[in-house]
Amino acid sequence: MKILKFGGSSMATPQRIRSVANIVLKHLEEDSTIVIFSAFGGVTNDLLHMAELAAKEDEGYKEILEKNEKRHIDAVRDLIPIQLQSSILSKVKTVFNRLETLYEGVFLLNELSNKTKHVIAGFGEILCSIIVAEYFKSLKVQSSYLDSRELIVCKNNNEKVQVSYDITYKNIQNYFAGESSGLFITPGFVAKNDQGVPSTLGRGGSDFTAAIFAGALDVEELLIYTDVNGMYTANPGIVPQAYPLRNISYEEAMELSHFGAKVLYPPTLQPLVEKQIKIIIKNTFDPEDEGTLISRSSEENFRWVTGITHIDNIRILNMEGSGMVGIPGFSKRFFEVLYLENINVVFITQASSEHSICVAVKEDEALMAKEALDEAFAIEIGYKKIKPVEVEENVAIVALVGDAMKSHHGLSGKMFSALGNNNINIRAIAQGSSERNISAVIAKKDIKKALNTLHEQFFEVPSKELNLYITGVGNVGSKLILQLKKQEKYLLEKLRLKVRVLGLSNSRKMIFNEEGIDLDNWKTLLDNGQTSDRKEFFETVNNFNLRNSIFVDNTASAEIASWYKHYLSNSVSVVTCNKIACSDDFVKYLELQDQAREYGASFLYETNVGAGLPIIDTLKNLVASGDTITKIQAVLSGSLNFVFNTYNGTEPFFKVVEMAMAEGYTEPDPRIDLSGVDVARKILILSRESGSAMELKDIENESFLSEESLDASGNEEFFKLLKGEEARFKEIYNSAEKDGKRLKYVAQLENGSAKVGLQAVGSTHPFFELRGSDNIVLFFTSRYPEQPLIVKGAGAGADVTASGIFADIIRIGKK
Repeated sequence: MKILKFGGSSMATPQRIRSVANIVLKHLEEDSTIVIFSAFGGVTNDLLHMAELAAKEDEGYKEILEKNEKRHIDAVRDLIPIQLQSSILSKVKTVFNRLETLYEGVFLLNELSNKTKHVIAGFGEILCSIIVAEYFKSLKVQSSYLDSRELIVCKNNNEKVQVSYDITYKNIQNYFAGESSGLFITPGFVAKNDQGVPSTLGRGGSDFTAAIFAGALDVEELLIYTDVNGMYTANPGIVPQAYPLRNISYEEAMELSHFGAKVLYPPTLQPLVEKQIKIIIKNTFDPEDEGTLISRSSEENFRWVTGITHIDNIRILNMEGSGMVGIPGFSKRFFEVLYLENINVVFITQASSEHSICVAVKEDEALMAKEALDEAFAIEIGYKKIKPVEVEENVAIVALVGDAMKSHHGLSGKMFSALGNNNINIRAIAQGSSERNISAVIAKKDIKKALNTLHEQFFEVPSKELNLYITGVGNVGSKLILQLKKQEKYLLEKLRLKVRVLGLSNSRKMIFNEEGIDLDNWKTLLDNGQTSDRKEFFETVNNFNLRNSIFVDNTASAEIASWYKHYLSNSVSVVTCNKIACSDDFVKYLELQDQAREYGASFLYETNVGAGLPIIDTLKNLVASGDTITKIQAVLSGSLNFVFNTYNGTEPFFKVVEMAMAEGYTEPDPRIDLSGVDVARKILILSRESGSAMELKDIENESFLSEESLDASGNEEFFKLLKGEEARFKEIYNSAEKDGKRLKYVAQLENGSAKVGLQAVGSTHPFFELRGSDNIVLFFTSRYPEQPLIVKGAGAGADVTASGIFADIIRIGKK
């Protein structure tokens, strides 16, 4: 005898029912077959929703009832030849008439009892089964409709179901003692209680029905058909990288289903484990796939961790107080109260100090549990020996499951470390003595991040997913996107980094895609995006709540820099070439550093000084290793270096500045570079990284520009003024050339003071041969007192700046 069960998604449409029939017929060729059916997809939810509407005297239930009746009648007309429809249409209409009467009663009484709810909930399976039974008859298949309510007997205590196995098994065995060949079709989920009143086996109970038949008839295996290829390492709807498990043990399946794996209804395993009946979970839409085999544990399916799952419809109850410490029987009283209220506890943890007890219960039972506990412990609460029970909402349980976890050291450490590194706070922890399950209570909003983090940690080829949100897609930003696209394969294969861009914005538009933006088409997508809004951009990043999130700022905007603190305080790392934040007030600079440390985020700004050169990183390493910075001399403006390396007194100075703008060496407003403010900010950042609490106003700026040109209303007026000052620029150049020197814009930090300005340097100075837009930094330290540590190279340009930002992103990925 074969036993098959098909879920609601498999029966959602007539076309799917035809596919199911083909699967059944193949099995029927091998042996007699019992098939248990769920309701058409979504029908049970509708039935219960209608009952709730009727209880509220909302006549909206009638419209839903009509839609469901039409759906079932349409299915009959689609599946069954017209000459055979009369009988089954009459049966379907009779069932809906019965439903209509029940809803009218609920509506008039304004009351929905558990008994009525159980009766109503089971009609979906009955309707589906009688239609499918008639369909098989129309195919001339020898088949029998078997009403499982006549065989399965249960006891109902509110929502809890207990099957009377002795009676039920005897009923099933007696029935099949005389009827054992052909096809038997029966509804899942439904039963009768010991008073003969129709009832159900609980939501998801069609699996349970199939398991009861399998246990009663002692078959070799039970096949459960659903809409996925078995049980997965995690919920594939939340973790796209999850994959099917080919073999798992009964115990692992029990843990996974208890903690929310919806492929299998938790009580299903009860009738099967004792008799060692195998369960195979298969996909109706991919019937050739092998699916998941659930059987007793063996070395064939050995692995440290089998799956990750979660429950999100829970609340935490916490009782604490000094009056609990050392009092025998306190825990007994606590759990006895919950037992008497028929409240199931899904998670337990108690402090070793006996000062508190923490449990998790279903959301809809939390208030009842609190009231019962507060009443039972009213005397202790009145004397302030203990506090009233606290109920914590918006929480969830995430669980790591595996038979072999007890044999492997450090799994819990890896689990908690992975969660902590992504700023996922753990509220409570529980682990059974079997060590088959490690559970943690976290915020519900962190579920997606937690499941993906743990799956990456335990199931994937060692790799790390980085999720980027990029603001500023001009020269630097567009080059960065190009580099990311070009290096995508290399990063994954060589560095095990999967880098995705999920958000892009400029000053006008912004776009998001949680699955990743197409970098081949990003410009068109952004042009058609929504209006750019800094607050909304941040809120979207925060709502995505993905692990390893990085905000990348390629602008020079003070407004955007003001948002760094919000990103960091929500554990989103920040990578920026924008110098404004790090050159702002020292208190604000420290605040960003502190937030990065406190919330486990990275704040990297290597490109603030020297574009892609490792200047800040070198300085940090010197300080971290205990070296003392005594002096820094530097040419830190690629723009100014290009200008003064190019200007030779023949080509007008303003033309050279225009050339620098065209090459992308200056900001759109070149005064930012030529005024020396940009260089002052850079030496300020280096002074702070070396340990000085300096402010921008403390830096002496010897500008070579006139006050009039600095105060120009815009670029047009600025260049006009530069043109008029050509004689002065020639004089400065000729004076240096006459002495065999070259003009360099130098920043210097020494003895706690800093200055920036134009200097003429001789041929023996390291700055003399500096060409093009190169930068150079001389670090004089306790270890390098005479011959400085020199960092030199290209210090301006979109490509090198983008590569520096890229390097910071990789640094975060390699943490």
